[in-house]
Amino acid sequence: MINYNKPTLVFDYDGTIHNTILIYQEAFNQCYRWLVDNKYVQEENISPERISSWLGMNARDMWNSFQPDLSQEIKDIASAKIGSEMISGILNGRAKWYPNTVQTLQQLLTEGYNMVILSNCKSSYRDANWATFKMERFFERFYDCESYGFAPKEQIIKEIAGDYPAPFVVIGDRDSDLKGAKSIGAKFVGCSYGYGTEEELSGSDGIIDSIEQLPQKLKELLG
Repeated sequence: MINYNKPTLVFDYDGTIHNTILIYQEAFNQCYRWLVDNKYVQEENISPERISSWLGMNARDMWNSFQPDLSQEIKDIASAKIGSEMISGILNGRAKWYPNTVQTLQQLLTEGYNMVILSNCKSSYRDANWATFKMERFFERFYDCESYGFAPKEQIIKEIAGDYPAPFVVIGDRDSDLKGAKSIGAKFVGCSYGYGTEEELSGSDGIIDSIEQLPQKLKELLG
């Protein structure tokens, strides 16, 4: 139930709540082997740092960054393979939230904040996480970019701003989260423990090194 007397927190998911690399790296490596074996790409050494840099991007931007010359058909097949393997990892219990996330979200819920998720993910990924982690305990809604034609967050967040009460605080680890916050004049808390760079988070109103620091940071920003 929306509390119109309290601020709304807009959380990114991957790299903010979900330690996604635990399922993403394996899924990517399996897909990459398929691409190499079928001679769609030439094999190269892809570092874990490069793989993690794609977390937080939507699927379209990730493939355009990694293999822009691949046909759209192969990009779509490869993206579906990664998505399917990640969902398998979620359903098989390999996906993990960052330590102390549940306790922190429960504290924020008790303090009355409205909380939603805005993620550059597909709807099937959203649904798997929502069910597995029983996210309805904490969040009013999970907005995924696929449902909006893979539009950037700064467009989708404007719908959130129309559905929930101000003031807003966006919490995330990538520059797409920061851009979303700026597009609606919201405060932004950067998560240094996620997958973004220090440069991406340089415009943050506050930085946290672990999610359990969030309640105090919100008090500092909101007064």
